[in-house]
Amino acid sequence: MSTPAADSTAPTTGGAALTTDATAPATAGAAPTTAGAAPLLRERAHLSSSRAALRAMREEAEALDISDVAANWVSAEALAHQIELRVKALADLTGTPLFFGRLDYLHAPDADGERFYIGRRHVHDGDGDPMVIDWRAPVAQPFYRASKKDPLDIALRRRFGFTGGELTAYEDERLSEPGDPSETAGTSRLLQREIERPRVGPMRDIVATIQPEQDEIVRAGLGGTVCVQGGPGTGKTAVGLHRVAYLLYAHRERLARTGTLVIGPNQSFLHYIEQVLPALGELAVRQATVDDLVARVEVRGTDESAAAVVKGDARMAEVLRRALYAHVSMPVEPVVVVRGSRRWRVPAYEVEELVRELLARDIRYGAAREALPQRIAHAVLVQMERSGEAPDDRVQDAVARNSAVKAAVKAVWPVVEPAKLVLRLLGDAEFLAEHAEGVLSAEEQRAVLWARPVRSAKSAKWSAADAVLVDEAADLIERTHSLGHVVLDEAQDLSPMQYRAVGRRCTTGSATVLGDLAQGTTPWATRSWAEALGHLGKGDAVVEELTAGFRVPTDVIAYASRLLPHIAPGLAPVESVRENPGVFEVREVVDDSGVIDAVREALGREGSIGLIAADARVGVLGDALRAAGIGYLDPGEETTRETRLTLVPASLAKGLEYDYVVLDEPQAVVAGEPDTRTGLRRLYVGLTRAVSGLVVTHRGALPGALG
Repeated sequence: MSTPAADSTAPTTGGAALTTDATAPATAGAAPTTAGAAPLLRERAHLSSSRAALRAMREEAEALDISDVAANWVSAEALAHQIELRVKALADLTGTPLFFGRLDYLHAPDADGERFYIGRRHVHDGDGDPMVIDWRAPVAQPFYRASKKDPLDIALRRRFGFTGGELTAYEDERLSEPGDPSETAGTSRLLQREIERPRVGPMRDIVATIQPEQDEIVRAGLGGTVCVQGGPGTGKTAVGLHRVAYLLYAHRERLARTGTLVIGPNQSFLHYIEQVLPALGELAVRQATVDDLVARVEVRGTDESAAAVVKGDARMAEVLRRALYAHVSMPVEPVVVVRGSRRWRVPAYEVEELVRELLARDIRYGAAREALPQRIAHAVLVQMERSGEAPDDRVQDAVARNSAVKAAVKAVWPVVEPAKLVLRLLGDAEFLAEHAEGVLSAEEQRAVLWARPVRSAKSAKWSAADAVLVDEAADLIERTHSLGHVVLDEAQDLSPMQYRAVGRRCTTGSATVLGDLAQGTTPWATRSWAEALGHLGKGDAVVEELTAGFRVPTDVIAYASRLLPHIAPGLAPVESVRENPGVFEVREVVDDSGVIDAVREALGREGSIGLIAADARVGVLGDALRAAGIGYLDPGEETTRETRLTLVPASLAKGLEYDYVVLDEPQAVVAGEPDTRTGLRRLYVGLTRAVSGLVVTHRGALPGALG
């Protein structure tokens, strides 16, 4: 919709000028003023009109009659499902602003200037004119990229502030007015307020606060894989989720056919992030853990660390390949096919040639096995033609189904079940030694070998690492379905074999890989992104690094960064851009009552609270909380206004965030891991979960790495 480029009564300062409603709660750091009252009223009127337009769009979708449109009941069901998703996507979410910004362009193709309101989804009026532009549209990109140095034809960028769903403030940046382009723009107070807003409930989107370096990653093309190295609070998870939303907008038809998938480290993490994409209007993205992807067998056991490391090593792929193809043998008998009164004989040497040709093609085991009967049948047809017959494809198919051909194929290229292959490999020392020779050492073979033989795949106590091996074997036999795009979060904790499992799901698609090398807490944690991307099958991926911290306060990240030289030498520390240094204290306590006191203090503040402790200490602290009459949640349970405290084992803290964190006994967190470096990494994760404040409580000595 074309309108004047800016409100004449709006502030005209060169920087970001904040205007608030004198009758509403003032924005932090800004004095209320009525100077912009008229523009504020006009913006509220546009918000009301936009909400009414959205309701009309939803009502129109609900009223659609498809009774005479669908050709059959299957089409009708599919169409009804699409309409249901459309209606859900048009929901006006309570407490979520319909738009958060405005762009006034200097020029437009058909007008002197044009104004666009930027929001989470597109809204149009009854005539089809846009009321709100989807943040993913090309015309909205300057909202995230424009600057005084490069205004991108933007006269004014306006950010809106909301309180309880009510529009209460706006802040203007006049990007095209004369000035020194080298000047650094002042920090947006609305932006700071949004970043520091207390968190209760699941993770929320950052669509209103995406920064230029984040936006470049979000809008990167679908064709290539992007790897994001980002320290705590740099927004890498949010960037990955918003990238999915952007790609679904820009390539909707293609990704609707091929599918998208978000992979997280555990169910608690997936529950925490599950509302982000629906809030952006995307309801059809599957979320899973790596364990979910490879769930071909029931996991009921665990591995010792040494065994898990070897099973997760990429060399196991070669061991599995050898073990699988060892089932193929060369024929010793000819194949004799009887048809009517004629007998057709394919010599053993000719069948051997066919088998060797298929082996040389390096195709999937199952595909080659399916091709062999047709190859043998073709050899028979050649003999028929030489004798003067004129067989067609139907005859070849009949010969391929002949019992003699089936028996020959069964003997030469037998059916192999993935779970049974892995079962034999891990339970038969001789079979393992035969196929691991020159690949695994004798010590490594002993590490992965089961202590006692198992009768069947169903009775086996499979571990998570075993399940990945079964998935690898299954892919050697039959190709795994590939998706259009996969987002892999907390990737630094994956083993090479787990990377291969994920890579199989996007062989013909692309991926967004998110992680932080400093937060790797598994014995097989990623040492370099180049190595990890090679295992993923995406060696040509672009690696981007995010170092600006938006979530973790300055004092907190500075304290946690003391660990970096010990856990990830050479990795750049995160630089917090927060103006608020946050609450930070290292407190020595006499007993657990001191921890409970720190929790009570945190509960006196607004927002969510996480009590993070070594796994071995969680039970004791849970008892202490109950004795003190303080209710708490487990990770994955949604915080509410009534219950804001979550008791978090250090092993499950990764990827989560809380307004205030009480971290109990750092040395116990370190001691809970098999080695010091992994323990310090686990501690680094726990220290960086805080958004507004951190209190570290300890009775014993602090780890020396903290200085």
